[in-house]
Formats: sequence, C-alpha cells, structure tokens
Amino acid sequence: MKKESPLKRVWGMAESQHSKLKLSVLLAVLGVGAGFIPYYCSAKIIILLLSSSTSNPVTFGDCLPYLALALAGSIGKVCFSCKSTAISHKSTFAVLAEIRQCCIKKLSNLSMGTLQAQPVGHLKNILVDQIESLEVTLAHILPDMTANILMPIVLIIALFVIDWRLALISMVTMPLGMCFMMATMKTYPAKFKEAMEIGKKMNDSIVEYVNGIEVIKAFNQGGVAYKGYADAVTDNAAFYYGWMKSTQKMMACYRNIFPAVLLGVLPAGLGFYISGSITTSDFIMVMILSMGVVGPIITATNYTDSLAQAGSIIETVESVLNAPEQHHPVKEAELEGTDIELTNVSFSYDKDSADVLNDISLSIKEGSVNALVGPSGSGKSTISKLIAGFWDIEQGSICLGGKELKDIPLSQIADNIAYVAQNNFLFDDTIRENIRMGRPGATDEEVELVAKSAGCDAFIQGLEQGYDTNVGGGGAHLSGGERQRIAIARAMLKDAPIVILDEATAYIDPENEAILQTAISKLVQGKTLIMIAHRLSTITAADQIIVVDHGTINARGTHEELLETSKLYQEMWEAHIGAKESEVA
Repeated sequence: MKKESPLKRVWGMAESQHSKLKLSVLLAVLGVGAGFIPYYCSAKIIILLLSSSTSNPVTFGDCLPYLALALAGSIGKVCFSCKSTAISHKSTFAVLAEIRQCCIKKLSNLSMGTLQAQPVGHLKNILVDQIESLEVTLAHILPDMTANILMPIVLIIALFVIDWRLALISMVTMPLGMCFMMATMKTYPAKFKEAMEIGKKMNDSIVEYVNGIEVIKAFNQGGVAYKGYADAVTDNAAFYYGWMKSTQKMMACYRNIFPAVLLGVLPAGLGFYISGSITTSDFIMVMILSMGVVGPIITATNYTDSLAQAGSIIETVESVLNAPEQHHPVKEAELEGTDIELTNVSFSYDKDSADVLNDISLSIKEGSVNALVGPSGSGKSTISKLIAGFWDIEQGSICLGGKELKDIPLSQIADNIAYVAQNNFLFDDTIRENIRMGRPGATDEEVELVAKSAGCDAFIQGLEQGYDTNVGGGGAHLSGGERQRIAIARAMLKDAPIVILDEATAYIDPENEAILQTAISKLVQGKTLIMIAHRLSTITAADQIIVVDHGTINARGTHEELLETSKLYQEMWEAHIGAKESEVA
C-alpha cells in the first residue's frame, strides 16, 4: 500500500482546523497575487516611458494610476500575508495542542512495558521538540508553499498568452536548477532520519548525565560520564557538518542557475524584437514578469527540506499514536465485590525473553491482608503490577470482582486500586497538590487531615511554607522517607477498596517505621491489602503470606504455618531476625 505524502498526513491531523487553514491558504494566494501587481505596473511604466516623444511626453499623471496600483499591491501583499500568517499560526498551535493531548491520552493507555522501554529523553523529544517542529509544516508550508506555487503557474500562463516562445525560454533554467536541488533532496529523508537518531542519542545522553549527576559526583566519575555526553554532542555536530558540506556545491548550483531566467529571455527576446516578431511592449512585459515568477518558486522550494523532515517527524509521532494499547472496554463493568483471582498466569515483559511468572494461581479475598515475600527478582512486584492492570496478560486470567481485568476499563481498575510503590513520583508542585492528586476534588482540610493520619503533618509543618512547600522535580527537595509518607497520604485520600504497597516502607528509618505502620493500618482499614515487604516483621499478622520464588508460588499460609512448612520462608525469617539483632547490637 502506497504511503500517503507527509503533507496529506499532516493535513489529516489538522482536521478540526481545516476551514481556518483553507482561509489562510486563500489569503496567502491573494497576498502572493498582490505581490505581482508592482511587476506589472513597473512594466507598464517602462512601456509608457519608451513610447514617450518630444511631441508627446509622458507626464507624472500618466504614471500615477500605475504607481497607485503598485502601492495598493504592495500594501495588499503585506495585509493578506499577515492575516494569513496570523490565522495559520493560531490554527496550528490548536492542532499541536490536540496532537500532544492525543499523545498524552495514548500514553495512559499503553502498558508500562511499552513506556519503560522508551528513554525519558526520547519521549520528551517527541512530545516537545518534534511535535513543535510540525509548526513549520502547518503554519507555513500549507499556506505559503501552496500560494507560492499556484500564483507562478497563473503568471506562467499569462506569459504564454503574451509570447509562448519567450515563456518557454524563461523556464529553461528552472528545471536545470531543480535537477541540482533534486540530487540533494534524493538523500534527504534518509539523512534526516539519521540526524534524528543521532539527536535522540544526544538527548538521551544529556538526560542520563543530568539524572545521574549525584552518582557521578559520589563515585568521582565525572571524566568518564562527561566523555560519553561530550562524544554524543560531538557526533551530532560532526554529522551535521558533514551533511551540509556534502550538499554545498549542489545547493550553490541550484541557487545560481534556477533564478537566472534573463540569461535566455534577454538574448532571445532581443532577437525576436530585431526580427520584428515581438513588440517592444510585449518584450518588456515578458522580461519583467519572468523575473517575478522566480521569487515565489524559490520561496516554495525552500520549504522542501521542511516537507521532507515532516515525513520523518510524523512517523515518529505516529509511532506513539499507533503503539499497541491495552484493549479494555469503555463501559464500566458490574463488579461483585473486590475478590482477586489469578489463574494459571504466565507472563514475560518481552516476547523474546523467558517468562518472569510461570503458571501462577492465587486467590485474594475481599478485605483480607496479603503479603508477597521472596528473594529479589522472584516476581513479587510483577504480580502486584499485573493485578494493578499495568500490563495485559496473554496466558491465564486475572479477575477482579468476578470479571477479567481485560473486560474492565482501565479507569475503573485505577479507581479500585491505590498503588504505592517503593519509588513514588512526586510532581514539581506543592505538598498540598501532590497529596490532592489522590482525589482532585478534596478540600484543603481533607488534605491536611489525611496528612496527619499518614504521619507526615509534623514534618510538613516544620517546613518554611508548610503544605505550600514546592517538593521539586520528582520530590527532590524531600528525603526518601518524606516522599514515601506523602505517597501514603495520597493513597489514603484516594480511598480505593484495594491497596497495593510495593515495598512502601523501604525508605523509612526505624524511628518513623512505627508511625508509618500506624498510618498504613488506617489506610487499609476495611480494605483489601496486598503488600510486598522486605521486613518480615511487618507482615506477621497478615491473613495470607505468599512466598514467591523464581516466578512460581513456593508456599502460602499464615506466618505460623509457613514457619512450620516452608523451608524458604524459615530461612528468610531467620535472616531477618539475625539482621534485626545485629541492628540492636
């Protein structure tokens, strides 16, 4: 199937603004058309001057109508062009906003695996830089390029009407010049795609360097890390230098040959004039108008590189918009409680890699407290994230309230589950607004009340601006424990019937662990709790402890039952007790 042109694909994205963009094109055409009027008036004035004689001299009054018309044409060109540009830009920014909103909405429907496979710098580059670069295509190429191609065609037709021979001769240098342009543009799409890849590597390198600056400084690896960053920047600059150098000669030929219409028109026109086959007035009109044809065409061809870029940019944007989604219905499902049932679940993050979970079957009753324990990398977090709907499974089934997760809208799953991870993200906003994200309609009083329940009111009040303190990007202005307590408060405010705590107490120091455990007990009161904990002493009262090992269920039961029946749990408990005794000692 033949791929649509970049211009057509961009036009399809701008459907909501078609009427305004068409108006912009019309005004641009009128602007370019008005720009030809001074050329016509100049030719007429020259013809008048040449027809002047001593007995019949040309007066200023004779030229005044043409001068007035030329002025009107110049003013019209500016007015039409400015109005066209204003409309096209307003429409374009509305379209870019729509594309970004579609991309953001799309990201919320992608699995975590798809998102985590994309470097942060790559997604930022698409959502910010590449979508922004479509502005040239929509705001300039559509109106300006269309107008600057259409009007010269009309003018060339006029030249053929005046004298078809000179019209043909005036066009000789254009295809010759275009040959040099096309030779350059032949490799442009591939080169631009390569440029985007190199730019992506540079962006990823910059983001990695900035994000890892703490580790770099801590381990005194500034030289090594900076070399990787510097090499990426140097490679990017070297590529562009080499690319521009390889096209320099061809582009110089194009820019000098293409506009040289008078090289053919002057000698040929002079020959026709001497032979008497063309009048003075027609010769002058063709000579002047032929020079007017070139400017708009050059302006139009200057957009060809942007048009070629648009193809690669659209492909990248469409890689987000067309990425495989988690397929869930829109209509809410009728849930019968919040029991969770996993049946013969096997799962792999990548189709080409081994399964992380193997034939997992598990029942979690409504209102029960459940703990997932096991060695690092055993699959505990994967189970919790599958229950939270972060991925869709292909083998087995996961049911919530008697319905398979794939038959429940993602928004409904999210409404029923409060997920608190080990590394919770806080937005670059105030503490109050970060907590309020749990329930956007909550009042300030409700936010502060839940913060007290989560045991973080005391440290918040100790900050200079209290609840209005900005936490910084990712919560960088707070300690790990403080971030975690705010995340707990956020989950408490959400008040979902199912709570998943994925090592939520990992960053909490012993002094504050009791406070957090009290907060968690309030958070999960009357709810279904699934928790992953590295401190086994915090889950001894759980209704069900599931021991996970190498992607399978090794054992399950209460704390007392597992101490008697599970060798792995016994070893983990003994290691935990030994660690606690060492801390006390």
